[in-house]
Amino acid sequence: MTREQVEQAAVRIDGRVRRTPVLRVSETVTFKLELLQHVGSFKPRGMFNRLLAAKEDGSLTGVGAVTASGGNAGLAVAYAARELGVPARIFVPESAPAAKVARLKTLDADVVQVGSEYAEAYAAAVVAAEESGALFAHAYDQPEVVAGQGTLGLELLEQLDGFDTVFVAVGGGGLVAGIATAIGDRAQVVGVEPERAPTLARALEAGQPVDVQVGGVAADSLGARRIGEIAFEVATHEHIKSVLVDEDAIVAARQELWREYRLATEHGAATAYAALTSGAYQPAADERIVVVVCGANTDLGTLS
Repeated sequence: MTREQVEQAAVRIDGRVRRTPVLRVSETVTFKLELLQHVGSFKPRGMFNRLLAAKEDGSLTGVGAVTASGGNAGLAVAYAARELGVPARIFVPESAPAAKVARLKTLDADVVQVGSEYAEAYAAAVVAAEESGALFAHAYDQPEVVAGQGTLGLELLEQLDGFDTVFVAVGGGGLVAGIATAIGDRAQVVGVEPERAPTLARALEAGQPVDVQVGGVAADSLGARRIGEIAFEVATHEHIKSVLVDEDAIVAARQELWREYRLATEHGAATAYAALTSGAYQPAADERIVVVVCGANTDLGTLS
């Protein structure tokens, strides 16, 4: 991945996605409010770039696009496909939140629920794309997708005078890889993961992507079994740090985001903030931190 690819993505998706605001919450901490993006997560950045690039080269046809998703990538593909006037077929695990499945249907997507976790939905989606000739849009491990997610990092560089560290929740790693590519050596990027879905941490330990068992409160959005190949390459090249947080820390961070800032986030989006609130990451004095709050597709009844 190169910064040039991210810059090209920014031009391609301009006018298709929102430039989300930043919110300074203390002298040293700023939130990037990506939960205000179309369909409630950062995913449209990458999916618009994937579909628009395919439209340019002729690989996006009237058959449309197929993806596998715990929910948010599916919402992004469905939204982008509808905006571009092509069909979308979304494979989701049976564990996908009802709120996300219902929203997919409002976007005119064909929703297919398969298996108990993302990997099973992914396998079914690949077969469906091959059989139908539809464009396959990977949730996190395609160059166009990663480059599109990286446009968030370009925005941060334009919106803030300077920052030292960016906290990003990690599942398959598309967002953290894109941001790290965009930011380069201008700041340290920290990937924050649930202890029950440590894809980046285990890959860094093993020296390569490896399968991990996944579960816990954030598994609906951070439920990939292994880090993407692109994300692993970027993580090693850009020296992304990994921090793990436990279930209680994620739940507490999510409740604090709602109680103190009225930000209704999914557990996966609260994972990045949990690194700070739990003490899993100890910032240096005056360290300027950006927390990417990346998703809002949650059951509001679980907030109090």
